[in-house]
Amino acid sequence: MVVGVLKVNVFLPGSGSLKTKRRELRSIKDRIRSKFNVSVSEIDNQDLWQRGTLGIAVAGSDARFVKEALDRIQDFLERNWPHLILEVSEEILKV
Repeated sequence: MVVGVLKVNVFLPGSGSLKTKRRELRSIKDRIRSKFNVSVSEIDNQDLWQRGTLGIAVAGSDARFVKEALDRIQDFLERNWPHLILEVSEEILKV
């Protein structure tokens, strides 16, 4: 089994509260989930109003498939929210 993880740090300049931040992140997470059928969660910076970190996981039997899925997700994020993305890191694990 191969697991790919994408860690995405975002900056939400218009967020003035945790409630607003979570609403914006929920919208992003829901769009990723519905388009790619992957697991998405807020994994860090939960107490900061304007920062968030999303963890996105893809599992499969082929490393090439997992890498391509992560690349498509990253392209989707960069097309739709380029102004919010601070950093993206990727890791592929063979279990």
